[in-house]
Amino acid sequence: MKIAIYSRVSKDSSDNTNQLIILREYCQKMGYSIYQEYVDIVSGAKENRPQFELMMKDAAKRKFDMVLFFALDRLTREGTRKTIHYLQMLDDFGVTYKSYSEQYIDSSGIFKDVIIALLSTLAKQERLRISERVKAGLEKSRQQGRVGGRPTIDEEKINEIKTLKSQGKSIVSISKQLKISRGSVYQYL
Repeated sequence: MKIAIYSRVSKDSSDNTNQLIILREYCQKMGYSIYQEYVDIVSGAKENRPQFELMMKDAAKRKFDMVLFFALDRLTREGTRKTIHYLQMLDDFGVTYKSYSEQYIDSSGIFKDVIIALLSTLAKQERLRISERVKAGLEKSRQQGRVGGRPTIDEEKINEIKTLKSQGKSIVSISKQLKISRGSVYQYL
């Protein structure tokens, strides 16, 4: 079995070397052949990770059979939905994945479908929690007398916007003169 090792650390440190040593030893013990090591030294929350992107492109071309990473947070920290998306992409490419330190995250085993279902459920729960927090925040604001959204503008001001624009005034100058946002000026042109 050809393995792609993915390792990520936030900064150049001995942790990266330790991850690689452990993952290499594991491959040797299991009789796996290492196709390539993809190593990023960048925050896992960032989408722009060159080695990760290369690994996903190689996965799409089926250059290896499995992605092995030390822990799920080493693969990505972009949130549950993005993590699920990446794992689903690997699955769609026909590439399995395995977390060394989290034995239950292993799509090469018999519980593959259970893992995907569980992670998908967690992603759905995360979306619901975010939605509930946003709604609670908006309700709290309403109770405090604040109303969300762009303030409304009366007809007189709308007519002033149109008149000033027809006189050749810029959006910025109209905004400053009428003491309203540029977005409001654009909205009523």
